[in-house]
Amino acid sequence: MSEVASEAVTEQVTPSAPDATGEVGRARRRSEDARLITGKTNWTDNIQLPGLLHVAFLRSPISHARISRIDVEAARARPGVVAVVTGADLGDEQGSLPCAWPVTEDMVLPDHPPIAVGEVRYVGEPVAAVVARDRYAAVDALEAIDIDYEPLPAVVDMERAIAEGADLVHVDKGTNKSYTWVFEAGDLNAAFRDAPVIVERRYVQQRLIPTAMEPRAVVCSAVGDEYTLWSATQIPHILRLMLATVTGIPEHRLRVIAPDVGGGFGSKLQVYGEEVVCLLLAKRLGRPVKWTESRSEGNMAVHHGRDQIQRLSLAADRDGRIRGVKVDLLADMGAYLMLVTPGIPLLGAFMFNGIYKMDAYSFTCTGVFTNKTPTDAYRGAGRPEATYAIERMMDELAAELGLDPLEVRRRNWIRHEEFPYDTIAGLTYDSGNYEAATEKAMRLFDYDKLRAEQADRRDRGDPVQLGIGVSTYTEMCGLAPSRVLGSLSYGAGGWEHASVRVLPSGKVEVVTGSSAHGQGHETAWAQIAADRLGVPFEDVRVLHGDTGISPKGMDTYGSRSLAVGGVALYNACDKVVDKARRMAAHLLEADERDLEFSAGSFKVKGVPGQARTLQEVALATFAAHDLPEGFEPSLDSDATHDPDNFSFPHGTHLCAVDVDTETGFVKIRSYVAVDDVGKVVNPLIVEGQVHGGLAQGIAQALYEEAVYDADGNLTTTTMADYLVPSAADLPTFTTDRTETPATTNPLGVKGVGEAGTIASTPAVVGAVVDALRPYGVDDVPMPCTPERVWRALRGTRGQAPPEGAPEPGAGGGLGSAGGAA
Repeated sequence: MSEVASEAVTEQVTPSAPDATGEVGRARRRSEDARLITGKTNWTDNIQLPGLLHVAFLRSPISHARISRIDVEAARARPGVVAVVTGADLGDEQGSLPCAWPVTEDMVLPDHPPIAVGEVRYVGEPVAAVVARDRYAAVDALEAIDIDYEPLPAVVDMERAIAEGADLVHVDKGTNKSYTWVFEAGDLNAAFRDAPVIVERRYVQQRLIPTAMEPRAVVCSAVGDEYTLWSATQIPHILRLMLATVTGIPEHRLRVIAPDVGGGFGSKLQVYGEEVVCLLLAKRLGRPVKWTESRSEGNMAVHHGRDQIQRLSLAADRDGRIRGVKVDLLADMGAYLMLVTPGIPLLGAFMFNGIYKMDAYSFTCTGVFTNKTPTDAYRGAGRPEATYAIERMMDELAAELGLDPLEVRRRNWIRHEEFPYDTIAGLTYDSGNYEAATEKAMRLFDYDKLRAEQADRRDRGDPVQLGIGVSTYTEMCGLAPSRVLGSLSYGAGGWEHASVRVLPSGKVEVVTGSSAHGQGHETAWAQIAADRLGVPFEDVRVLHGDTGISPKGMDTYGSRSLAVGGVALYNACDKVVDKARRMAAHLLEADERDLEFSAGSFKVKGVPGQARTLQEVALATFAAHDLPEGFEPSLDSDATHDPDNFSFPHGTHLCAVDVDTETGFVKIRSYVAVDDVGKVVNPLIVEGQVHGGLAQGIAQALYEEAVYDADGNLTTTTMADYLVPSAADLPTFTTDRTETPATTNPLGVKGVGEAGTIASTPAVVGAVVDALRPYGVDDVPMPCTPERVWRALRGTRGQAPPEGAPEPGAGGGLGSAGGAA
C-alpha cells in the first residue's frame, strides 16, 4: 500500500486557492518524485560495496520452545559461506533490544536478545544468522542448520493469558501482565449513578501487519573503528543512539544513513535485531554486510500493529448529553517490549473522549505478553483505536435514544467559540470548528437524500440495504512537548532541529532532522524556505536522513514532521534573515531598523533603488572584504523547536455502503472526507496523505487481519493470505477541507499523515452496522468480510435477530464478487 492512493480512485474538491505570490499553499508536484517513482535512487538494497557479504536469518518455526541443541557446522561447510552465528556465539555482545518507554515503575521488561538464546517466544524470532558471498548461498545454507526444539505451551489469547493459572510467555517473570496504567478524571461514580442511559460494548481491534512498499534492509560497513550503517528506517538519529547503547560502539564512531525509504507507517520506527546483528557482523568480519528481508519474512518479523480488546461503558442523559466514559483496555504486547511498545495504547488514553464534552472519564490499560510477534507503532498509533471506540459508542448512544447519529454528536461536541478548550483527558485543544467541517461534509455527501433513500429501502425490504457511517474525529499529533513526554516516562524529547546554509551563490541548503519516507518533505521544506528567504523554490535543496550531515534530530513519526520540524526550519530561516539584515544595513550604509525585507531583498524604507538581494548579501559575506564590526562571515543558522502543545487536526468523514443481506458483500458507494489540518503548505501532498490514510483505514475495516492459530502460528504470512487492498478495491473519495490554523506555531499547521487512517475505520464499520441495525446487529468484528457480515445477519455471532426483524436476503442482491473471506 503506497503513501499516495491512485488518482484513478479519487475525486478532489478544490479548496481555496493559495496566496498568489507565495510558495506556501501552492500545489507543487513533489520534486523528489522524479527519482522515487522511477526507482532511480539509492534504496538500501541498491547499495553495493567492495567485498560485500550477504546475511540471512534462520527464524523459529515454533511460537514457544526451548532450544535444546543447535548445530551449525554443516551450514559453515556450505559453499560460499563465510560465517554462521547463533545467540550463544554473540553472547553479551549483542545486548538486549531497547524499550524506551517504561510506562510504570513496576513494568515487567524481559530481556530481548537480537538472536534468541535458549528459548524462542514467537514464530519468526531469529535463532541464527548465515553470512555468505551472495544472498542465495546464505539462504540455502539455512537449511543445513540443525536445531532441536522442546515445545512449550503457546500463549495466544489475551484474556486467557491473564487468567489464574495461565501458561507463561516468560516463566522467570511469573506473569503475563507487563503493566497496568490508569488515568482518571472527574467523578465517574457520580456520572454513572442513576444515569438514565448506560451503553456497554466490547470491541476488538484486530492485529495488523504494516505493509510498506519497501521491505526492511540493512547494509553495514566497518573501516577501522568507524562504522556506517544504512537502513530503511524512519529514525536514523534514534537508531544511532540505541545501536551505540546496545553494542557499546561509541556513538561518535557510528554513522547511520536512511537513504530514500519506501514507506514506513510506523514499522520502521524501530530498533530491530537485524540492525544490531549486521553491525556486529561487520565489526567481527571487517567486511561490509547486507540483509534484505523477503515479504513473507517481514510479515512474521516486522512489528505488528493494533491488537486490542476494548470494553467501554458510556453514561448519558435522555437528551443524549454524555455524563461519563469508562474504558478498560487489554493491549497485546506480543512476546517482547520493543522501542515504544508499551506506550502505544496509552497515546489513545487522551483520545477516547474525542471531540466531546463530559463530566468524568476513566481509562485503564493492561499490557499483556503473548507468543506472537511484538506490536508497536502503526499509522495512528493508539489514536485510531480510541477514535474507533468513541465513534462507535456515539452511534450506539444514538440508536439507544432513537436519534440521528450526527444529532447526538452535535449535542456533545465542543463548539467553535469554546476554543481553546481543556478536555476531560487533560489536553488543551487550541483551535477547531467541528460545525463547519460537518456542514461541508453533509452537503458534499447529500446526507438527507441518502437518509431518505435508506428509509425507503428499509420499508421495501430491499435485500441490499444502505448503511451510513459517521466519524467526527480529532487527533493529537505533532509529537510532542518534551515536558509532556517526560511526564509519561518516555525516554526522549519531542523537539526537532533544522539548519539553513546560505551558499556564496545565494543558493540554499536546508538540513532537517525529520527524515522522510514518502511524505514529500523535500518539496514542502523547500516551499517554506523559499517563502521565508524570498528565494526561488528551485534554489533550495533539502538534506536529511544522514547523521553525518544532519547530526541532530528526533526523526519522523506521529505526524510531527511539519508541525515540529517545519517550524524549526521556519525559525532557522528567520535567523538567517536577521543575520543578513545586519550585513545588508552595513552594505547600504543604513540603520537596521530602516530596512524592510520582502521578496528576497532588503530595502531602505522610503528610498527607492536602495536595496540588496539576499544573494548579494551572501556573496559579500563570503568574500568578507567589508564586514560590520564583530560580524562572523556566515549567514548560516540553525534552530531547535520544542512545541508548547500537540496539534489537533479534525474533520468529518461520511461513508455510504450497500450491504447484500444474501451474501454479506459490502460495497462502498460514497465516501466524503472533510479534514481540517490547519494551514496547508502543499495541497497535493495533503491530498496524497489523506488518500493513503483512507486506504489504510478502510483496509482495517474491510480487508486486513493478521491471524494466528491456537499454536501461535501466523497463518497470514504471504500477500495471498493477508489481503492488502489495491486501487481496484477502493472507492472514489470526495475530499475537501476547512481551515482553522493552529495557534501554537507560527506556520499555523497541524498534522495530516495519520488523519485518514484515524477517521475512516469507524466511518466504514459504522456504515456496515447501520445497514444491519434493523436485523438486530450492533457489531460486526473487523474486518467486515462477507462471511462475518453473513454470520452477523443470521445470529451465528452474538444475539439472534430480534423477533419481527426482516428476513436477510429476500431475493436479488449484489452477489459476492470481490468479497474477501
